Formats: sequence, structure tokens, C-alpha cells
Amino acid sequence: MSTATAVTAGTWTLDPTHTEIGFTVRHLIGKVRGKFTGFEGAVVTAADLGSSSVKVEVDLSTIDTGTAARDEHLRSSDFFEVESHPTMTFVSTGVAQNGASDFVVTGDLTIRGVSRSVELATEFLGEGGDPWGGTRVGVEATTQISRREFGIDFNMPVEGSDKLMIGDKISIHINAQAVLQA
Repeated sequence: MSTATAVTAGTWTLDPTHTEIGFTVRHLIGKVRGKFTGFEGAVVTAADLGSSSVKVEVDLSTIDTGTAARDEHLRSSDFFEVESHPTMTFVSTGVAQNGASDFVVTGDLTIRGVSRSVELATEFLGEGGDPWGGTRVGVEATTQISRREFGIDFNMPVEGSDKLMIGDKISIHINAQAVLQA
């Protein structure tokens, strides 16, 4: 039986300068990585960590894969359709401890108006003070989704093969720091 991780109860907000929300997708014979630079979120921790909650909203127009033309295509109706669906949201529905510092955060991920339940394998990295007099927590979380389940099914066949240009599975990785609110 593992010991429960102790975290100060309270409301924590994501620190955008110390948080990255990124993804990886198969493309042709390699992988493309990207991230979102605009987001906000809060974590509410409770004495009983199972009663804690997470809510994050990502501005999909801030996608950054390092290639402007690709980012513009990803904003289009072929993919995120940001004019009609400008945000992606995650709202937790449960938190369960899975080891000394490992958790599973279950929640509803909404992309293009489609919500699906996902599980984030989450590692608690610690809690401590910062140089500015605040208190921070750090977590790292990962999950994998099917983009088709969210209505994102644009693809192109690769000439001379039975393969498609873009993979269906998207690996999502989050490395976050949040600051305790007074």
C-alpha cells in the first residue's frame, strides 16, 4: 500500500512560463512535435486528493509546430477549425492515486465540440517555495488519443503505398508548474 502524497489544499493556477502542453503525431515516416502557447488552467487540491479537480482551456490558435504554413493548416477546418471551435478543454472527473507519486487523472477532453473521457498518467514532481515568495507544485502528465474520435479525420494517401500521411494516434504530454493562490 502506497502512502498518499501530501499536497497543500487550495487553488493553484498554471504558470504559463513554466508549463508546456505539447503533442506528437506520426507524419509520413517520422513524427511531428508541437505545442500550444496559449492556455489557462486551475487545479483545486483537497485534503483528500481524490476530491481534487483540474480544469484547463487551451487556445487552439496558438498551435506551434515550428512551421507557419503547417500551423495555419492545423487551424483550418481540416483539423481544429478554430473559427468555430477556438478552444480545447479538459475538465477532470476523478483523481486516483496509483503509487507514491503517481496518479491517474480522468476527465473530459473536448475538441471541436466533441467530448471524450481520457486518462492522464500523472507524476507528482513535488511542492515547494519559489524565489518570489510563492508556493508551487510540479506535475508531468501523458495520454494518447485518437484524433478521429474527435472528428479530425483529414488525411492523404502516400503515393505508391497503402499508408496515410498522418497517424491517428496523438500523444499528449504536459509538463506543468502551478502557483498556489493566496
